[in-house]
Amino acid sequence: MIPGKVTPCVCVQEPEMTWASGQFPEPAGVPHSHPVSVRGDSSMPASPSENQVSERPRCHTDCLEGPLSCLFRRLGCEVGAHPWIFLLVPMVLTAALGTGLIYLPKDVEENLEEQYTPIGSPAKAERHFVRECFTSTKVNFACILAVSNTTSLLEPAILSEVSKVDDVIQDLYAMGENGTQIHYNQVCAKHQGLCVPSNPLLYAWQMNRDLDLRNVTFPIYNHTGQPTYLAGTIGGTFLGERMGMNQLLLEAKAVRLLYYLKTEDGEDNERSKKWLTHFLNQSSGLLYINFYTTELEATLMTVIPLVHLCGSHHHKFHDFSLQMYRCDCVRNKMWAATLGVISAALAVVSGFGLMLYMGVPFVIIVANSPFLILGFGVDDMFIMISAWQETSLMGNIKQRLSSVYSKVAVQSPLSPTSWPSIQGL
Repeated sequence: MIPGKVTPCVCVQEPEMTWASGQFPEPAGVPHSHPVSVRGDSSMPASPSENQVSERPRCHTDCLEGPLSCLFRRLGCEVGAHPWIFLLVPMVLTAALGTGLIYLPKDVEENLEEQYTPIGSPAKAERHFVRECFTSTKVNFACILAVSNTTSLLEPAILSEVSKVDDVIQDLYAMGENGTQIHYNQVCAKHQGLCVPSNPLLYAWQMNRDLDLRNVTFPIYNHTGQPTYLAGTIGGTFLGERMGMNQLLLEAKAVRLLYYLKTEDGEDNERSKKWLTHFLNQSSGLLYINFYTTELEATLMTVIPLVHLCGSHHHKFHDFSLQMYRCDCVRNKMWAATLGVISAALAVVSGFGLMLYMGVPFVIIVANSPFLILGFGVDDMFIMISAWQETSLMGNIKQRLSSVYSKVAVQSPLSPTSWPSIQGL
């Protein structure tokens, strides 16, 4: 270099040589050589296919992953540079959004048909058409089926036991508003001022304990000159000789007790529902078939208590897994496992609170979502710990976090560990 003069710096960009194009860079100082044909004829022109190899467009599969990876790499750098901000801000946001849980509905009867069935389905349109053409009235009732272990229940001793069951049911009462009692005779369907009998044959025997049960006819029984239809109330019958249009009833294995309730107006309907619910609660040891809403509403009471048990088991499983992976209490990342579970719980609280603040209705089926969210968070936490173990121990926190975020943040949603959680969702 000559003093007082500026030596120009020339940047020469060499053409890109790749293995895919069949061209290789030559050492510096070596003059470019012309292609030599391996066939011994250097004057023969190259085939068109050989000239077009380097002109073929190449397919890039990282058009989405590349920018996202770069973005998350920067995020990892920011987290490593300002850890307290990314630790305290989510806690404050969760505390603020978690107050939205005060709007969680309590003791509200939900329209499960609207929540579980599609809007505008053909089934709803057909039902609407049927309701317009054929009027119907809903009736609440309780039903008990009594079966005899003997040959027949047409015996005074057995009917006496069935009568005791009938008396116990009619003595049940539910608690209404302001502590008032709702008795059966207040909600039962009545005829001529009296509750409709649960079973006509049992009622006839209760009115006359000396009733001759060997002269009962089936399916129509004339009691005190009034015909009574028994086909829907007695089962397992064994019939004898014919007596006109009926036959003599010799044996019966089962009797059905029906307790019809009032449903004329809204107040009677609500009182009947309360008595019926109390009846089902008192008969929990019996097998009964009820409308699907009972089981769906019971999900809220059976699933929510399991959230605490699930969270504690997840925490213990993480600690045990990391202890088995490394016995070093510093490198096994026990706090990372704990914070992974806490982070998923904070996501549930803040997400539910935000939705309730926005007025989104709460549906019972979303009570299962904490389990799914916890599964996603735990899977991703394990992936991040695995990526952290592969980083260099000599690097600083910013470099290691940026490397982990760039590799894991894009790949973890599509990882094999998240696939079972996606299937469950």
